[in-house]
Amino acid sequence: MNLQLQAQSSAIQAEITVSGSKSESNRLLILQQLYPNITIENLSDSDDTHHLHEALSSSNEIADIGHAGTAMRFLTAFFAAQKGVTKVLQGSERMHNRPIEILVDALRSIGADITYLQKEGYPPIKIVGQELTKDKVTINGNVSSQYISALMLIAPSLPNGLSIELAGKITSIPYIKMTLSLLHQLGIKANFKGNLIQVNNQPNVNDQTVVVESDWSSASYFYSLIALSKLNSKVKLTAYKNDSLQGDAVLSQIYNHFGVTTTFEENSIILTKSSEHSNNLLVENLKNAPDIAQTIAVTCFGLGIACDLTGLHTLKIKETDRLEALREELTKLGATINVTNESLHLKNSEQIHQNIDIETYNDHRMAMAFAPLAFKTIIQINEAEVVTKSFRNFWNDMNKIGLQIQEL
Repeated sequence: MNLQLQAQSSAIQAEITVSGSKSESNRLLILQQLYPNITIENLSDSDDTHHLHEALSSSNEIADIGHAGTAMRFLTAFFAAQKGVTKVLQGSERMHNRPIEILVDALRSIGADITYLQKEGYPPIKIVGQELTKDKVTINGNVSSQYISALMLIAPSLPNGLSIELAGKITSIPYIKMTLSLLHQLGIKANFKGNLIQVNNQPNVNDQTVVVESDWSSASYFYSLIALSKLNSKVKLTAYKNDSLQGDAVLSQIYNHFGVTTTFEENSIILTKSSEHSNNLLVENLKNAPDIAQTIAVTCFGLGIACDLTGLHTLKIKETDRLEALREELTKLGATINVTNESLHLKNSEQIHQNIDIETYNDHRMAMAFAPLAFKTIIQINEAEVVTKSFRNFWNDMNKIGLQIQEL
């Protein structure tokens, strides 16, 4: 499905309800399998969460998780610790080219039985669940935090708990802290000090209901829309917390650079274009919030602002090589941009090319990050249905905001 986008008005007044955080939802679904007396409200409606939930609910030996990288990593650890359960995890072609060796090696070191079915170090994999009695594991700290969270999530179900030593520099700490906070919320004893995470064995937790906060990554696209719109444009988003567990909540600070202020109300935020944007170079290290890099880069380009974004090394192994994809598509629009293996450098631009086709590379964030540019020029988003991976109602919500959307 290819869509042409054009703004009906550059002034925005809207109220949107955003689905629950994919990151929180996926963690809680794993924990709910370990502790069935947990009730979860406001679950994410993303494809990733649907794939994870289906794999956990199905008795089929083969689980296909599509493009869902989080599901692949969390399920690998979960099924490795389910004694007597055999599971084959497979996915899309891109998924079969996303490495999982670091997590598999860590799990094998504590007794897991995992076999690669095609290419060494990559899915698909066959898991024969075991009782994992070893209580110490070492894993690099500068890898995807999802590997680390996968180990943390199964740790309370292991007979001796688990001590996780993080070797070297640690990245994406907010996501590790999110996992830790959810464990604490359930009453599980766990701590993270220096380079050591300790999670105790916990056979049971109290009955409780956990409400998932809405997704801050999804909020980023509305921040971008407001930044690219007229003064006094406003959108209200629910449901968000001032004391969020999500690293992407840093958006509320970063988008001050673009004249966007964030007002917290009970369970909601109001984004307002309260001033003109700064023309100064934007410099941000996004190692703790890499998922908002695409949105920020496109916002900067749309406003003609230069930016230097660093801490982006994990973007190379996402749904696509996001740095190269950004370079390719922004260049088509007229940007002067350079990327390295961990950074993006965009120069000031004075023009935006019209009627450009944006390729999405099977990456939901490419489609959503570029959509707000329709407030500056007419653009086309190819394979626009990819947004369902994390935000099923995205195009309906864009229509509510004031985008004219035509299927081509």
